[in-house]
Amino acid sequence: MAQVANVGIGGKRRWLILALGLAAQTASCSFLYGIPFLVPSMQRAEGLTLAEAGTVVAAPSLGLLFTLILWGAAADRYGERLVMALGLGVSGLLLVYATVGDHSLGTLFGVFLLAGASTASVNAASGRAVLGWFGPAERGLAMGIRQMAQPLGVGVAAFGLPPLADRWGFQVSLMLPALAAIVVALLVAWLLVDPPRPESEAGKEEKPPSPYRKPALWRVHGASALLVVPQFTVSAFTPVYLVTMHHWTAASAGWFVGAVQILGALGRLVSGYWSDRVGSRLRPMRQLAISSAGAMLLVALGDATWPWLVLLALVLAAVITVSDNGLGFTASAEMAGLAWAGRAMGTQNTGQNIAAALTPPMLGLVIGDSRYALAFCVAAVFPALAVALVPVKDEKTARPTK
Repeated sequence: MAQVANVGIGGKRRWLILALGLAAQTASCSFLYGIPFLVPSMQRAEGLTLAEAGTVVAAPSLGLLFTLILWGAAADRYGERLVMALGLGVSGLLLVYATVGDHSLGTLFGVFLLAGASTASVNAASGRAVLGWFGPAERGLAMGIRQMAQPLGVGVAAFGLPPLADRWGFQVSLMLPALAAIVVALLVAWLLVDPPRPESEAGKEEKPPSPYRKPALWRVHGASALLVVPQFTVSAFTPVYLVTMHHWTAASAGWFVGAVQILGALGRLVSGYWSDRVGSRLRPMRQLAISSAGAMLLVALGDATWPWLVLLALVLAAVITVSDNGLGFTASAEMAGLAWAGRAMGTQNTGQNIAAALTPPMLGLVIGDSRYALAFCVAAVFPALAVALVPVKDEKTARPTK
């Protein structure tokens, strides 16, 4: 893989490629994670119940889940520029359509479903571009920068969508993620350069065997999915926990979550840089899994003892539980090799999204009215299981030489 990276492109240009990948992922996330901010406006404008609005909100993630692996395979075959520009551009046009005229609930659901399915192209393709243009010594940091897109996208949505919706309605507010997607798609089509493909001695593109014939890559996917549980426990339940158990206002709880998301984004950068320095993605990933389990137990202890401790523990947990995310993506891509990287990252993201979708209802049943400490203890079990699943010993043998 090292022989492929940084061939035929200037050192500064590869940072432009990274910036385009970050912008594309941020535009995608501003839609995927921004729709929930429009629920109050949607309810007022359309007279929807919370359940009906929640169904519409779930549509983009559902579309994403069904197409991640397919887009990854397309990126492997046709290249990153085409896949990213096409998927992101189609998603932007679909959102523009959603802003025009009156639409039934079923139509909105279908449009959001297709837009989510289209924007999924960015998830695997942007990571694949980073993999191809950055060598192993910089790849962890580069992927960490790319993984900052989720909190950045949430921030764009949080600060932009509600004011627009309050003034002009939720349909007009959708122009923000729509225009962002279209503009970035055009920039990607214009400026992005696909990394070179590995070639055999005969000069033909290599078609290596599937990396899924061995268990190491499956174990990385499994461990990453387990590590999503504490991450979404913190993000999903911190606001309601602070409001119901500590009597914070909803606004104060929202600002708290927003602040710790910024810290979490920095945590992803630090973990990526750390993995570059130690020459391993999986050793830091396993150590972060241990820390994640400890942080969730500390949150549970704080809930049962002192308010100041639970707040400190929530900040630590919010940073630690997201810091492994880029490591799992980078390890998946490196172990799969460039020819399989798109499919590997698509599979990685699919498993994580399934775990993310199951976490709130599962732990909601555990919490009931007030059993938060028990739920935090249950969440700690999953990273503890991930510790044993991370295939640290297989990392060097599983990582290809090309």
